[in-house]
Amino acid sequence: MSMRLSLVAASAALVFASAAFAAAPQSKPLSSSQQKMADCSHAAKGKTGADYKNAVSSCMKGDTTAAAAPAKMTPQERMSACSKENAGKKGAEYKSAVSACMKAH
Repeated sequence: MSMRLSLVAASAALVFASAAFAAAPQSKPLSSSQQKMADCSHAAKGKTGADYKNAVSSCMKGDTTAAAAPAKMTPQERMSACSKENAGKKGAEYKSAVSACMKAH
C-alpha cells in the first residue's frame, strides 16, 4: 500500500513540475516601451501610491524635471539633517539653531 502511495505522489509531483516548467515564460528581450516602463519604475522606487503613479507617468512622458525634484523629507529626516548641521553647538544655542533649521526645511 505505501509503495502505491509513494508512486502516486511521485507521479503527481512530476505532473505538477512539468506543468510549471511549461507555464514558465520564455525570456525574450523587452520592447522599447517595456524597457522605458521598467526604467521609470526603477527611478520611482521608494515612492508609493499617487506619488509613484505621478512619477512614473511624468517619466514616461519624458518629463525629467519631476524626476529631479527632491522628495519631501519626513519630520524624522529633517530632524536628523538639522542635528547634523548643528553638531558642535550646545544648550540653548543648539535648540534655537535646530528649531530654525526645522522651520526652514
